[in-house]
Amino acid sequence: MRAYQDMVFSTAVRLTASPAQAEDISQDVFLKAYENFDRLRESPTAGGWLKTVATNLTLNHLTRHRKRWRLFSEVFTDESREEDIEDATATLEGALHQLDEQQRHALLERALRELPEHQRVPLVLFHFEEMSYQDIAGRLGHSLAKIKTDILRGRLAMAKSLAASGLGPTDDRSCAPS
Repeated sequence: MRAYQDMVFSTAVRLTASPAQAEDISQDVFLKAYENFDRLRESPTAGGWLKTVATNLTLNHLTRHRKRWRLFSEVFTDESREEDIEDATATLEGALHQLDEQQRHALLERALRELPEHQRVPLVLFHFEEMSYQDIAGRLGHSLAKIKTDILRGRLAMAKSLAASGLGPTDDRSCAPS
């Protein structure tokens, strides 16, 4: 189980953006693992089980403790959404290729922590947990359109944050919706 503690913690901290909360959640994950130790001891899927439990416990924690999510009044057109995604992706990729792996990891983690919860959680579930938009919407109890908007806005905010750090273009057209 020690081999998985970093994975469990990083899953929780990416979703909560709080190391203290992630520690509490990680502890709960390993308490559940202890309760299921006989089944997990020799299981080749123990890591996947722990990751799933970490994700589920973190989402449960966020659901219990979060404030109401704001609904967005601004709606993107399909054309601007695609253009904004391409611009944000190009900014992120271009900036991150200039750095070594450790620097990239630190910058991405910082940019994720800066995002509001309603953007960070779906973005992490989509990119790190590889959940579909539909699964995220169902799990969080929001419409598919809201999840897509939150992920898009999270990407744009991360691109803007990286640009403000001196990486990539600083032209606001590539970081903000038109």
